[in-house]
Amino acid sequence: MIERRLLREVLLALDEVPAVALLGPRQAGKTTLALEVAARRPAVYLDLESEVDRAKLSDPALYLSAHEDKLVILDEVQRAPELFRTLRGLIDQGRRRGQGTGRFLVLGSASIELLRQSSESLAGRIRYLELGPLDAGEVGAGRLQALWLRGGFPLSLLAASDAASLRWRLDFIRTYLERDIPQLGPRIPAETLRRFWTMLAHQQGALLNAAALARALAVDGKTVARYLDLLVDLLLVRRLPPWSHNVGKRLVKSPKVYVRDSGLVHALLGIADHEALLAHPVAGASWEGMVIESLLAAAPAGTQASFFRTAAGAEIDLLLELPSHAAPWAVEIKRSSAPKLERGFYAGLQTVQPERAWVVYAGNERFALAPGVEALPLPEAVRLLADRDPGE
Repeated sequence: MIERRLLREVLLALDEVPAVALLGPRQAGKTTLALEVAARRPAVYLDLESEVDRAKLSDPALYLSAHEDKLVILDEVQRAPELFRTLRGLIDQGRRRGQGTGRFLVLGSASIELLRQSSESLAGRIRYLELGPLDAGEVGAGRLQALWLRGGFPLSLLAASDAASLRWRLDFIRTYLERDIPQLGPRIPAETLRRFWTMLAHQQGALLNAAALARALAVDGKTVARYLDLLVDLLLVRRLPPWSHNVGKRLVKSPKVYVRDSGLVHALLGIADHEALLAHPVAGASWEGMVIESLLAAAPAGTQASFFRTAAGAEIDLLLELPSHAAPWAVEIKRSSAPKLERGFYAGLQTVQPERAWVVYAGNERFALAPGVEALPLPEAVRLLADRDPGE
């Protein structure tokens, strides 16, 4: 059992608000985390993909009212978005009787429809938390290389072999394309969406060029935007925006795009083992994506992430704007165990004037790399962010 960092946040949220939505891609560990919560307080668990459990909710108000003294966990809630109106009524009734917090924990794959339904029906009554796959801080230094190759989905990371892990990821991709996405509403040919997803993997960490993607798929730019929005909403792809402060420079305005799980990047590209990964051109970009996901998973709630790049060549891989901090933290990402800094990074520091500057690299020691710049192993960088009081 790998302890999830988000467990503490879920428990805290349930003590503060009536409903908590735990969103994330399939197989990221939402159900396991919810059952861990259920082990700590009286709870009833319903899986809305189960016909038996759905039958219990034929009259949802009646059933849920009978369990008002327990936390009700509703898994795969996107299968029954009509429940949100019922939840609103029960929450409001409970508030009038002094039962104001910890009523419902809803789990679901993030989707436009799910967020729209819940935000309309439960505005002011629900808190959203995102659970991604396992990250570097959760798996520890000993599993870091496996995390990079296999990604953070628990069944992929903990598979008996690299080959078994790859088979699991290929099945995962196929299931998403052929079953899960059609059930969420969009009518997109599975093969077309797979081609698009694979193109994004080939261009991991690159600036979005929607026109080139549209030409390759023989569709228009609006269709590419729709495909990208879908994968972003499902928490499978990250669109990292450029830093947009007015600093009198010609800043790059296109976002960078990452397939969020490095294991899915490698599966889409047919990379089976570490030897093949190290020889592949995507190696540096997939490492960078894994680092970004791990750091953002550990960062305090409300942290804003971006990258910095100018037309003149100044560049910083990741800027973290933490709550209550006047200046961002600058992060450069290196796969090498002996990192070196380029002129563009120093130029970026001069423009951004960050509060802190880190180089997160693949080694094991923390040391000063340059005046005002620290080199940090990834697990330590994650730990420092996770332990950080947002107000410090």
